Amino acid sequence: MPAKTEKQRRFMGAELERKREGKKTRTGMSESELEKWASKPGGKKKS
Repeated sequence: MPAKTEKQRRFMGAELERKREGKKTRTGMSESELEKWASKPGGKKKS
């Protein structure tokens, strides 16, 4: 589930970085969950 707002996405990206560095995170989510949240939504592309 991608983040709904840019602020959420940036926070989850920071959490993911902390997780990968081996530090404690605020959310307690797994790395794969954080990756989903930190990703930008695909959306519909205009052709």
